[in-house]
Amino acid sequence: MPMNPSGAAGPPSWFGRTRRAISRSSVGRGWRRSGDLELFSRALGFAALGFLTLVPLLVIVSSADPERGRGFAQWLGDGLGVSAASRAEVERLFSRPGQALRTTTTFGIAALAVFGLSFGAAVQTGYEKVWDLPPARWWARWRHVVWLGVLTGYLFLAATTTLRSAPFGGAAVASTAVLFLWWSQRFLLGGRVRGRALLPGAVLTVIGLLGLRVFSRLVFSPLIASNTVSYGPVGTVLVLQSWLVGVGVVVFGGALAGRLVYEEIIDRHAHGKEKRPRSS
Repeated sequence: MPMNPSGAAGPPSWFGRTRRAISRSSVGRGWRRSGDLELFSRALGFAALGFLTLVPLLVIVSSADPERGRGFAQWLGDGLGVSAASRAEVERLFSRPGQALRTTTTFGIAALAVFGLSFGAAVQTGYEKVWDLPPARWWARWRHVVWLGVLTGYLFLAATTTLRSAPFGGAAVASTAVLFLWWSQRFLLGGRVRGRALLPGAVLTVIGLLGLRVFSRLVFSPLIASNTVSYGPVGTVLVLQSWLVGVGVVVFGGALAGRLVYEEIIDRHAHGKEKRPRSS
C-alpha cells in the first residue's frame, strides 16, 4: 500500500479498488466458485465419458426407428451446426441408420452400461460440487440407472423427427431440453436443492448450448474440413471431442451460473420483499 511522506498509509490505487470491487461482485464470486468446481477438468471428464457413452448410445437409439430416425451422424451434424461438407465428414465415421442394432454385441451393451453409469455418476458429482453438497450415499446409485434410462428416451426423441415435426418444433425442443436438465439436477441431487433454485441453471444451460452451436458453426465446421485433410478421420474425432468438452463446460457452467442468478438476484429480491415493512 503506498505511503505518504508522513508515513501513513495512502488511499488504495484505482487498480486496487477496481480489483477489490470485482472480487466482491457476483462475477468475482462466480469466478472463485468455478475454480473450486475445477470446471475445465470436469468438462474433460465429461467429454471422455460422454464420448464413450453418448456416441454408441445415440447410434443405437437413432437406429431403433429407421423410418423416422435421422441417424446419429445427422443428429450430431444438427447439434454442431456444421456445414454440409463438414457434416459429410462426420457421417463417414459412423454406421448407417439401422445397421447398429444388427451388429451390436452383448459385450458392447455391457460396456455401454458401465460407461453410462459412470457418466451419470460424473454428472451427479459435478452438480453436487456446484451446490457445495456432500457426496450421496452409495445406495443412491440406483439414480444413475434411472437417469440413464430417461436420457435414452430423451435422446430417442432428439434423434427422430418427433419433436421437430411438431408445431413450433424449435420451441418444443428447447422446452423439452430445459425440462430434462431441470429434472436431471433435481433427481441426481436427490431433492436436496429446491426445484425453483434449479430452474435458472437449466434455462442458462440451454441458452449456452445454443451459443455453442453458433460457435461450432463458426469454428468447428472449418476445423473438421481442415483436420480431415491433415489427419484423416482422426481429425474429425478430435474436433468432436473438443465439442464435447465445450458441452461439459456449458452443462456445469450453466448450473453454476444458474445458482449465482438464483442467489444473487431471485432469492435476494424475494428476501428483500419479505423484510420490507408493510405500509399502513
